[in-house]
Amino acid sequence: MKYFVITGHKASTSGDFKLDDISGGAGRLDIMCRCINSGFFLSHDLRKDVQVYLVLEGGNDAPKTVRFSGEDIRYLNPDERSTSSLIRNALLKKVSIDEEVKSSPGVYVSRMSFEKVINKLSEIGSFVYLKEDGEDCRAYEFPENPVFVLGDNRDLTDEEENILLEKNPEKISIGPRSLHADHCIIIVHNEMDRRCS
Repeated sequence: MKYFVITGHKASTSGDFKLDDISGGAGRLDIMCRCINSGFFLSHDLRKDVQVYLVLEGGNDAPKTVRFSGEDIRYLNPDERSTSSLIRNALLKKVSIDEEVKSSPGVYVSRMSFEKVINKLSEIGSFVYLKEDGEDCRAYEFPENPVFVLGDNRDLTDEEENILLEKNPEKISIGPRSLHADHCIIIVHNEMDRRCS
């Protein structure tokens, strides 16, 4: 299994945003939608061995985490509007502390913070921090059950980075230029696909 943790620093947690304004009114939720699409879509197929955790930190109801699971995902389409609709429907669910609620097949919402997500996944896989100053991914040997961690259009905050660094992640760079988060996900998939074929 491959896991991706993406922090949406301003992404809405209330679910009261308009689907026509996901880049503005929803706090750059468009980036989160593109990360979901990059995490799962193949040509005419979906990756079943992927889970994506969107840690949303914007608004008065923060934090919330929306988890997408490839094993049982349904109704996921490649356009940002329908993906943002799945996220919004999840955010509209009532969820208490230490509870994860299923909003649709393969989509779950909880009140987990970045720290709680990292602590949970530390029991499952090995952390890989996507960072410009890391080891070149072309020379990197990917672990079993990798947990890739990256920010949205901003780097992790100092607090988030310190939480992650306590888990001793390996740092990798996916290239010589700084890229969008969703592009990083595609490149990671491609590097791993090449080694498995």
